[in-house]
Amino acid sequence: MEGTLFTAVLVLLLSLSHAKPLVDLWRADGVQPEDPEHVGMTTRILQANNGSSRLLLEGDLLVASNRNAMICYLNSCLWKKSANGLVEVPYVVSGEFTAVEKELIESAMLAFSCTTCVRFVRREAQPDYISIENLDGCYSALGRTGGKQLLSLNRNGCVYYGIVQHELNHALGFYHEHTRSDRDQYVRINWENVDPSQYHNFEKQKTNNQNTPYDYGSVMHYDRTAFAIQNGLDTITPIPDPAVPIGQRNGLSQIDVLRINKLYGCCE
Repeated sequence: MEGTLFTAVLVLLLSLSHAKPLVDLWRADGVQPEDPEHVGMTTRILQANNGSSRLLLEGDLLVASNRNAMICYLNSCLWKKSANGLVEVPYVVSGEFTAVEKELIESAMLAFSCTTCVRFVRREAQPDYISIENLDGCYSALGRTGGKQLLSLNRNGCVYYGIVQHELNHALGFYHEHTRSDRDQYVRINWENVDPSQYHNFEKQKTNNQNTPYDYGSVMHYDRTAFAIQNGLDTITPIPDPAVPIGQRNGLSQIDVLRINKLYGCCE
């Protein structure tokens, strides 16, 4: 009962004015993280994934063994909608996470329930499910792959509210914003500043944009210095206004929510 009340209060606080992620406020050992406001979500993800043994595309998309992680044709990777209109996504959370970390992960999941028809539910015997584990980085496959699918949240860099929602959104079938098919109308990729070994992370995808506007504030948008050849160089510049903020780690934006609802037919 106390855990349920804690989670409900936490979701309410986090939904107000893009409140700070829980792990930005304290760590499981009670120590305040050092200068957290100067570390962006993309930086955290890429640092956590540096040296990962997994084959990752765009920095954090796990290539599934049964298909190319970047292909989701004809909604083939979507989770199934039940007769009651809800999209249930079963999950399990590794026992390696602390109680505080589990509360944060499940609060990030609960936020989807508040604004969409997606429900992350604890797995009973469902054959398709997400296994959230403390592995070597922050990453997920794209959409439902079938059977047990890994979603990694390394305890030393990934257990942040925005990062959890970012990876969950990948698991629902969403790409990064900066690789959507029409991105060249809204951002300029500064190829001269991109690490040549990372060019592939800026390839445009054949995305279904669902007639929604480009969202600089999406939780799926990488920061402006992502994959830079040198710290401080912009690889992504908004157009026509270069000063527009891009990327954030506070959680789902209003357009993120709209897209989930459109993709899964939540309003039908």
